[in-house]
Amino acid sequence: MDWLTPLLFDSNSIAHVLLVYSFVIAAGVAIGHIKVAGVSLGLTCVLFVGLAVNYAGFDVNPQVLQFIREFGLILFVFFIGLQVGPSFFSSFKSGGVLLNKLAITGVGLSLLVTVILYFIFSDTLSLPQFLGIHYGAVTNTPGLGATQEALAQLNYTGENIAVAYACAYPLAVVSIIGTAVFLRRWFDIDLAEEDRHWDEDEKAHSHAPIYFHVEVANRALEGRTLGDIRNFIGRAFVGSRLMRNGEITSVSGDTSVCQGDVLRIVTQEEHKEAIVAFFGAERDDVDLTTTDSSRLMSRRILISRHDVNGMTIADLHLSHYEGANITRVYRAGMELFPYSNLHLQVGDTVHTVGPESQLKRLERRLGNQVKRLEMPNLIMIFIGIALGIVFGSLPLAIPGMPVPVKLGLAGGPLIVAILLGRYGSQLHLVTYTTSSVNLMLRELGMALFLASVGLAAGTPFVEAVVHGNGPLYMGLGLVITIVPLLIVGYVARHVYNMNYHSIMGLLAGTTTNPPALAYAGSVTDNNSSAIAYSTVYPLTMFLRIVSGQLILIALWSFTVAAPVS
Repeated sequence: MDWLTPLLFDSNSIAHVLLVYSFVIAAGVAIGHIKVAGVSLGLTCVLFVGLAVNYAGFDVNPQVLQFIREFGLILFVFFIGLQVGPSFFSSFKSGGVLLNKLAITGVGLSLLVTVILYFIFSDTLSLPQFLGIHYGAVTNTPGLGATQEALAQLNYTGENIAVAYACAYPLAVVSIIGTAVFLRRWFDIDLAEEDRHWDEDEKAHSHAPIYFHVEVANRALEGRTLGDIRNFIGRAFVGSRLMRNGEITSVSGDTSVCQGDVLRIVTQEEHKEAIVAFFGAERDDVDLTTTDSSRLMSRRILISRHDVNGMTIADLHLSHYEGANITRVYRAGMELFPYSNLHLQVGDTVHTVGPESQLKRLERRLGNQVKRLEMPNLIMIFIGIALGIVFGSLPLAIPGMPVPVKLGLAGGPLIVAILLGRYGSQLHLVTYTTSSVNLMLRELGMALFLASVGLAAGTPFVEAVVHGNGPLYMGLGLVITIVPLLIVGYVARHVYNMNYHSIMGLLAGTTTNPPALAYAGSVTDNNSSAIAYSTVYPLTMFLRIVSGQLILIALWSFTVAAPVS
């Protein structure tokens, strides 16, 4: 049995460390799948298993624990950044502006409530403890990690703020869902009616490309090319098919039109009226994609060749493919209009139309090899992480702050990943990872981080709950959770008459809380709550990560913690 004792209790043994982490993560994930009243805590249960294991007497070398915690956090935020990067800036357009304004309001209110409560209870709890409560109340673990790092920069040696976080978190998950249910009762909302209104609004305000047919009835267009017509109208559109004398062919910008031609047009909703008026008449009695005489094919092609990464659609010179055309581009769940200056990225899927032989040529040019994308680009990933670490380590001097602000190991990699995800293709940098790889590395990083936090705070957590400030942490956390969400939910419904499903997605996104999103999705068959969640999630995650350390440094002189050395 001599082999068993060091395996179970030698905190410096590599085998012990791996065994403890494996057990904590496996047990936490398994328990996290259990639903109570339709709600599960998911990956967060890894934290609570870690607390229990640590309280039971199983320790890990503090230096090893700190390394695994920080590396796990970096993995999570970096791959979150890569995932949301392509849609980060576009989320501020149209309806996303209002959603993000409300999300910013929610973030600001939760910080304000936290600061007010801190000044009320400053004789009892320190500012770091309140920030631990705050991040538990808004269920944001990366923000906790960023704040812990900022405390280390300030040479803080006081209470472990993960204890306050762990006390506030479980009730926060329940209260977020409870707030959504309360708003539904408050405004007497009919879920079926909300579904109907959402479907109507979605059709009226959709920004995805639309498709319709026009007949060339304007005599002034005789002999004009589609490129000339597009420039004259000043509206972006693509002609995917043309029917002349019963024969259907593909078209390009150089195709000339004649009176009586029927064209299938791809454009955006706001351009349709002008395009129909200019051509002369809309034809809703034909569909050139189903006509028997059509010799054209449509095909979706995956961009997998690295040399195409960063090219614009104009760079492909589609005129060389004798009738092949790109009518839509699919990226990160978005459907994009194929503007000539749109930069293509590895991982994009393009919808093409044209003769089969030319589509095969275009397919060879773009790649369309799924297996090629199954291997992540490790070089670019670790270069990105390295750049994020350097960027996060840069001191940013702000007047009035006692020490320079650093974005740290959470904020730096997050910002670099967002920028790489959005602009990397324009620099011909391949940052694409498959959804499964991205999800796996995010989940692995968060599991390592949560296990590390739990393994460092088990005994203090139990002491706080049984003999210390645990009940106070929970009560203050409820206030920080509920008050901002009630205000944001009330404003969204009463002032802006926002759809209830979107409000639920907004509340879940403002707290970056997947269990709340899962509940929102369980009460409707449409994806309105998921759309609202994904719209506000990138900006909210960024603000949550950086705001805690800004509040900490700004109010450091008021804390009861030791002064900065």
